[in-house]
Amino acid sequence: MPSLGEMMNLLANSTFGNDLIFHGGDLSPATLLDAYRSGLFPMPLENNHLGWFCPTQRGVFLTMAGLGGIRISKSLKKSTTRFSYSINLAFEDVITSCANPDRDGSWITPEIKAAYIRLHELGWSHSFEVWKEVGGRRWLAGGLYGVAIGGLFAGESMFHNATDASKAALVALVSKMVEQGGMLIDTQWNTQHLTSLGAVTIPRIEYLELLEEAVSLPLPAVFDRPYQGPIGIEL
Repeated sequence: MPSLGEMMNLLANSTFGNDLIFHGGDLSPATLLDAYRSGLFPMPLENNHLGWFCPTQRGVFLTMAGLGGIRISKSLKKSTTRFSYSINLAFEDVITSCANPDRDGSWITPEIKAAYIRLHELGWSHSFEVWKEVGGRRWLAGGLYGVAIGGLFAGESMFHNATDASKAALVALVSKMVEQGGMLIDTQWNTQHLTSLGAVTIPRIEYLELLEEAVSLPLPAVFDRPYQGPIGIEL
């Protein structure tokens, strides 16, 4: 993989119109972290090769001070009060649920799962868990995971086993990013669902400019501990 500076320069000055930039490489921690710092993320291709993407139009939540980052409807606000929340308490359970092959659009291979578990063990990949209590027992209702570098959180996947649980996980993430100086949540591609929650679509060059600033910021304290729970969220 090209160096960080080479990749940033290549993408920032290229008129390359594809989201897929190149394929091959490996999923070592060093490769993954260099990729995120360069604006890339991995996904498997149909031929079992590894693809590295930097979408021409990028979905993001902007969480720098004063922007708020997320749009919370009255119904979602009510739903958030029905759950409790933690961070990094059940990372492997979250990524296993996200990788469930029965899910529509499932793309997380065993190799990708193992790579992000390793990143988690090294303190780079993090999960937000949403819990629901039923009959005196707590069960995992939803969650998300991604990679935190400075003021960037690069979201990878989310899941839910209860209505609004994945949305609630996103609310928890945005709340902590806004509260603790995080700047940018990468959603890779935007969707109608994410747009309804406040995500915006920006051109590749704008994303790379924001990324350069974001990764230079201090890491929000919430990502600097092995696990936390329960946590509160600010709406």
